[in-house]
Amino acid sequence: MADGQLFKPDKDFSKEADKVIPEAQELAKDNVQAALEKLGGLEKSARQASDLASTSRCLVAIVTICKDSGDWPLLNEQVLLLSKKHGQLKQATTKMVQVAMGFINDAPTPEKKLSIIETLRTVTEGKIFVEVERARVTRILSNMKKEQGDLNSAADILCELQVETFGSMERREKTEFILEQVALCIEKGDWTQAGILSRKIGTKFFARKPKKTPEELDKEKKDREEQEKTRRPEDPPLEKEDDVTDLKLRYYEQQITLAKHDDKYLDICKHYRQVLDTQSVEDTPEQLHAVLQRVVYYVILAPHDNEQSDLLHRINTDSRNALVPEEQRLLKQFTIPELMRWPVIAETYGPHLTSTDVFSATVDESDPKAHTRWQDLRKRVIEHNVRVVAKYYTRIRFPRLTQLLDLDEEETESYISQLVTAKTVYAKIDRPNRVVTFAKTRKPDEVLNEWSGSVKGLLGLLERIDHLITKEEMMARIQPAKEVKAN
Repeated sequence: MADGQLFKPDKDFSKEADKVIPEAQELAKDNVQAALEKLGGLEKSARQASDLASTSRCLVAIVTICKDSGDWPLLNEQVLLLSKKHGQLKQATTKMVQVAMGFINDAPTPEKKLSIIETLRTVTEGKIFVEVERARVTRILSNMKKEQGDLNSAADILCELQVETFGSMERREKTEFILEQVALCIEKGDWTQAGILSRKIGTKFFARKPKKTPEELDKEKKDREEQEKTRRPEDPPLEKEDDVTDLKLRYYEQQITLAKHDDKYLDICKHYRQVLDTQSVEDTPEQLHAVLQRVVYYVILAPHDNEQSDLLHRINTDSRNALVPEEQRLLKQFTIPELMRWPVIAETYGPHLTSTDVFSATVDESDPKAHTRWQDLRKRVIEHNVRVVAKYYTRIRFPRLTQLLDLDEEETESYISQLVTAKTVYAKIDRPNRVVTFAKTRKPDEVLNEWSGSVKGLLGLLERIDHLITKEEMMARIQPAKEVKAN
């Protein structure tokens, strides 16, 4: 009995329960203690006989009587006492805890509410069969602490739960718990812990599922009915297919907040692309317009590398960009190897970009990073221009380079140095002669190998041409003979 296994009852006490429980409830109106003693005898007999149904009814009746009498200390005492009874049935304890949880909101004062919560946490501590109930009670306690303004305690209490290990909790509820843990850590300012907790959620859970045919739906319904028939009471509940769009949007909103804190622009762009792949967003023009804008903004703001360049060109081919023409034109300029003069960009796109919450031409107290993003946009334009110059020039004088980049010499040297360090471009600066060289100095072996390869390719082409000429000559000789034979 104590290990939670289900046995056939030695005796059925349902008739005694039908008689004793109403009598005890009536007696409790005048003498609560006598009613509890009456129910206690029946509970003991049912428990020893492994009568789960009658034991559960007795436990529920006892805690209900204590609650109806308004004696909350007695309720706490009985919950603790009943849970510690020798050989107490686990399923009966679970039922009692679930009923007692329903009394939390009926507590007349915060102190009494806190006392019943702590009692239930004590009863459920370290017991797998009531792990879900413990998590829910802990969540209520965390919300109480948050309402009282104690954000640190609220986060610590909720984050101690390892809900991802709970086999009896549905996946949706697990995800809700983790999202709430991450939200508390973000409010608290514990960005490291928030990032660790958010990685417990698998994004495959949010993947858009293809629409099913009526035949597939019928088959799935029949399979589920068969599983329900063979399911045992101690087995975890079957997962139901549920719309998780709300959880998906909450998750990616948190991920965007975390990425913004660390200025990880490419990650922000990827998260917005996941939000874009949501039916509710696609069906709402306002949301679709805003998300498309931010996908473009953050892929442009991301530092240049192979991944960023590939994503940039893929986003540029998205037909939905026609809904945001200003952003589409700006994005296209980053995909073609032509110079972008920052003064022209600022004048053309500045009023539109700074009207959004992403960019700001001045330092804004509400979002100081908006001005930082505006400066980063200028940096990306200049870096694009440097890459374009490096593509078309092998050597260029400093005055001409500063003129093309619209920068002074010191700033020009700084940007070139950063790109060389990041191995985006190759460059050498000759300060005395004020010349920048973008072409790599090749060793004699490299030049000779290249010349040898070119000669080999040329000889191959000549050999191919000779073969084709010979083939044409042979065909020309054969043609007249065929015509004579035909005549």
